[in-house]
Order: sequence, then C-alpha cells, then structure tokens
Amino acid sequence: VQLQASGGGLVQPGGSLTLSCAVSGRVSDFFVMAWFRSAPGKEREFVGSIRWGTGATLYRDSVKGRFTISRDKAKRTVTLQMNGLKPEDTAVYSCAARRSDTTQYNIWGQGTEVTVSS
Repeated sequence: VQLQASGGGLVQPGGSLTLSCAVSGRVSDFFVMAWFRSAPGKEREFVGSIRWGTGATLYRDSVKGRFTISRDKAKRTVTLQMNGLKPEDTAVYSCAARRSDTTQYNIWGQGTEVTVSS
C-alpha cells in the first residue's frame, strides 16, 4: 500500500481546507487510515482515523466538530475536511495506514503543509 497526500496551503483563521490522500496498492476492509500532523517544536500527533471497511471514525478532542474524515472506496481516497481552522492547526499533515489487527501505523505518505494565518 502506498499513500500520497495533497491539498495543503495557506488559509485564514476560520477558513476551510480539504486534504486528500490517494491510496494505491492492495488495501482491504481490515485497514485503518489516519491523519497525523507535525507542528514545529511539537511531537507528531494523531488527528483522526477511519476504518476502510465500516467507515467508523475517531478524532482527537481539539478537532471534533471541525474536522471530518471520509473515504471513497471507488476513488481510493481518504479525505480530511477541515473547517473553522485555527492558527494552532498549522502543521504538516500526513496520512498513514495500518492493519486493524496491529496498533502501529507502519505505512506513511509524504506530508502536506497547512498554514493558518492572517
């Protein structure tokens, strides 16, 4: 499985941005896809995840109600819709994947930079 993230950019506070992760290779319903972010001077943090099979999602508390993760099996994409963006959302966002019977994300795509600033 290979992942390719895109869609980053500069957006004003309160604005919206959509990130996309293209999925190639053999992915099954037993995969979990996730978004992580890395901000300068901070450790990488989990943003949210979605189960490829069921579509069930999880989010970190700070993005609940603002961010939405979805997946399109036919287009083989995972989307992170970000609304109500705040300066503290500024980071490099990466998509990742793991099998549901493991705990570590071992498949990573390259990051895409999101800057929230006026």
